[in-house]
Amino acid sequence: MRIVVHDYAGHPFQVQLSRYLASQGHDVLHMYCASTSATPQGALAKTDSDPSTFEAIGIDLGYVIDKSNFAKVFFVDDPNHARLALEQVERFRPDVILAANTPLRINSAFQEYCWRENAKFVFWVQDLFGEAAKRILGGRWFGVGSLVGQYMHSFEGKLLKSSDAIVLISEAFREHIPQVKCPVTVIENWAPLEEMPLTNRVNSWGKKHGLDKTRNFIYSGTIGMKHNPELLVKVAEAFREEADVRTVVISQGRGMDYLKQRKEELGLENLVLLPFQPFDDLPEVMGSADVLVAILEPDAGVFSVPSKVLSYLCAGRGVLLAVPPENLAARIVADHGAGRVVAPTDADGFVAAAREMMADADGLKAMGSNARGYAERTFDIQAIGERFVDVFGIY
Repeated sequence: MRIVVHDYAGHPFQVQLSRYLASQGHDVLHMYCASTSATPQGALAKTDSDPSTFEAIGIDLGYVIDKSNFAKVFFVDDPNHARLALEQVERFRPDVILAANTPLRINSAFQEYCWRENAKFVFWVQDLFGEAAKRILGGRWFGVGSLVGQYMHSFEGKLLKSSDAIVLISEAFREHIPQVKCPVTVIENWAPLEEMPLTNRVNSWGKKHGLDKTRNFIYSGTIGMKHNPELLVKVAEAFREEADVRTVVISQGRGMDYLKQRKEELGLENLVLLPFQPFDDLPEVMGSADVLVAILEPDAGVFSVPSKVLSYLCAGRGVLLAVPPENLAARIVADHGAGRVVAPTDADGFVAAAREMMADADGLKAMGSNARGYAERTFDIQAIGERFVDVFGIY
């Protein structure tokens, strides 16, 4: 088959899927957004070891998208991206388009192409954009946000109903999508295990950033509307008198602006703020942690599964989560003894869990072993890839 995989975010595991499909003889065009600075991205450049059937293209708008400007993103940035992406699609002429993390207007353009050219469109639901918009925007802009949220929810529902197949990342998503006639398959997210090898606790990246002789909480990933960065501030505050403990946040965007302000206000020298690091450094970044941290707001528990947690599991470190307990990532960590899960509204409980984990070296070792064990048992790209090929059997 000729397959387009469009992963707007450029995450590591989606491009791993594209490489696997190409290795099986399919012609694969992998596309992503090259105009965003607020999302960590994977190994997207084609290498000499890649099969000739694999092609990767970043859609570059010539400027950095400001995700906080909703109107500009929806009415300008997304249509511009769709136009440039369709130029590549029309050149490649796929049999199937698999779209993940893709804004609704871009998905709509892809669907129109598929209808016109008798191709198939597979909606890979990483986030329920419509559900998120309805919940997050509901109280904004003097009531206008509620109308916008309802519109986005309806728009997403229309696109789901018009898809040829749907892939959900969690069974919990099923009750939040409309009744559809197409096949619906649940394939849980994963992380590219071979790209996330276990590393020594003391490594070159940690030495470079002065973290080789400290005990470290590390958060690496996006901080957006789904996250409460104040929880990270609370951890730093709780350990400010312990000279050998650092709270390290690796991110970019508005969440980091907030953290920089709070660091200055509170004089938190133990709060280390770094921009996104090169993908090749990621194993050592995570290996430099004693505890890896992820946060998610209560309403986001329904419509989002933080993929950073899956990368954390590969690192073999204990994981501290402030996420709704019904979230898939929370269930994985709790059920497999890979860390601690606290409700995102329980700041005191989050800090208490941080203290307990950092004080228990043996417990952290066991959690890390459980985390890596789960990843090794579950993140099999061959088995995962064949499930997607079965989905594409609609063609």
